[in-house]
Amino acid sequence: MRKLWDWSRDALVVIKGGNSGIVGKPVVIQKGLLGSCRTLQHKGFELALMGSSPISELISTLETICHNASMCGRYRLSRRKELRERFDAYGEYDDAPRYNIAPSQPVLSIRQEPSSPHRSFSTMRWGLVPSWAKDPTIGFRTINARSETVTTMPSFREPFKSQRCLIPADGFYEWVRNGKSKQPYCFEVGDGEVFAFAGLWDRWTDPQGEVVESCTILTTTPNALLADIHDRMPAILRPDDYDLWLNPTAQNTESALRLLSPYTGPMRRYAVSTRVNQVQNDDADCAKPVELEVPAQSQLFG
Repeated sequence: MRKLWDWSRDALVVIKGGNSGIVGKPVVIQKGLLGSCRTLQHKGFELALMGSSPISELISTLETICHNASMCGRYRLSRRKELRERFDAYGEYDDAPRYNIAPSQPVLSIRQEPSSPHRSFSTMRWGLVPSWAKDPTIGFRTINARSETVTTMPSFREPFKSQRCLIPADGFYEWVRNGKSKQPYCFEVGDGEVFAFAGLWDRWTDPQGEVVESCTILTTTPNALLADIHDRMPAILRPDDYDLWLNPTAQNTESALRLLSPYTGPMRRYAVSTRVNQVQNDDADCAKPVELEVPAQSQLFG
């Protein structure tokens, strides 16, 4: 493997090469952070190790970035104190606001176990690691699950039957290319209210016996608000559908699949600061609206 470090641009570029030269496209890793770029989803790409450190050490010290890699790849959950009442769930959770949640980080989810009729809060790693996986690195390419193939993909088909969850949020981000730069936008439901992504979860046990719980966010085709920005959108569930989605004994996948259509309720979007591009920035300024210059506006909306 050929490894190129370009710290002057705050990025690590990793290219898998062969005897006859470079193969494929580069994988870009933000300085000090592990990238979850779309290129990682293609077979033949591998992560470069820093020095001779095993990949398990790399994973434990780095976080996923690459804001434009997939949909949904970054979101906000700032109104965490409202969650208990909104979702009628039990359990303790950290109620500190988050404005820039990224893959591989611990995220809050809501699920229902077969042994209990009650909803409960759980903290999981974002990036589903199937119970049968050899190692957790698969989680870097399973942050999203396409609703069209969720019943057939090996990583998702079993969790979809009985391990569905809600992933609460009050906004998510997507980027639009504007020349050489990318402009982030925040998408909200209603006036910025709390909502829930459709999610799946699973348990994986490492060789030392430690259990890792992880999750993924379902995606679907975009609604009118997102169609000019991305060809996918996260599957957003209506509150009336939470019970059916969470019920672990309801294995009628057709009923669950019907819930994964593009969201048709009221939504809004607005431009935000490029501060959200960097995953280490996690404060209210990441989601604060900004005014765009006229040329950028006309370029985006035509």
